[in-house]
Amino acid sequence: MPVDRSERERAYLYDLYVAPDWSERFAQLIDEHLQLPKEGRVLYVGAGTGGHALALAERAAPEVSFVGVDESAERVAVAEAKAVAAQLNARVEFRLSQIDALDFADDEFDFVIGDSSLVATERLPEILAEMVRVARGGAIVGMNLTTSSSFGEFFSIYWEALISTGLEEHAAVVESLITELPTITDAESLAAREGLDEVQSWTNQEEFNFKSGEDFTAAPLVSDFLFTRWLEPLPDAERERVVHEVERIINEERQDADWAFSIKATLVSGRKAE
Repeated sequence: MPVDRSERERAYLYDLYVAPDWSERFAQLIDEHLQLPKEGRVLYVGAGTGGHALALAERAAPEVSFVGVDESAERVAVAEAKAVAAQLNARVEFRLSQIDALDFADDEFDFVIGDSSLVATERLPEILAEMVRVARGGAIVGMNLTTSSSFGEFFSIYWEALISTGLEEHAAVVESLITELPTITDAESLAAREGLDEVQSWTNQEEFNFKSGEDFTAAPLVSDFLFTRWLEPLPDAERERVVHEVERIINEERQDADWAFSIKATLVSGRKAE
């Protein structure tokens, strides 16, 4: 069940729980498949609380500087404090910015990466278009996203919970959540349409385990981030009832074992035309 928290609280929960478990799995794709430039400016879009941007800066050449942007002022504040603590604030700065309307001129950066793994699917074209716009000709642009077939275990339970609570008229919500996730081919086609050459993608199947239905719905990743979108179409008065039914079904299915959902963590990248 989504919890009414302040943005400051959400930023700390993101840093403590979401970044280490969720975001690091997407960051690993960047670490494995993209190579930082030897000099120049790097832009990290959707930098969150800054952990991956700072890790990249620590191993990058001294001639490389970093700018991280995020839509949460509170997450930016956490990232800035981390940069100071790591004594990297001379080479890494964090700014507040809409990630689909970046506050930079065209052709500013030598390498652009972004994490859109928790962003609404309909925003992805604008986000990638902005990333390409601010990249210099010849720069690598790479974006992380969650692709089709993710969350299937939950979506089937969500549909069952809506039916068993008499909310059949909202079952189309589940179908929409399933079909809105882009396929890997969709992601590659989007990159090509936005003007990237040499388009490639890589995908890892990732699993998230929970000891019970209650453990699942109380996890900050779920209650404070995923549920915000998944439960949004439901009437406010019905959300708690549906969440309790989800817990019951998970507990019934898991039979004293952990319950898990899986995702497809994807990185799509290409090179901006000269």
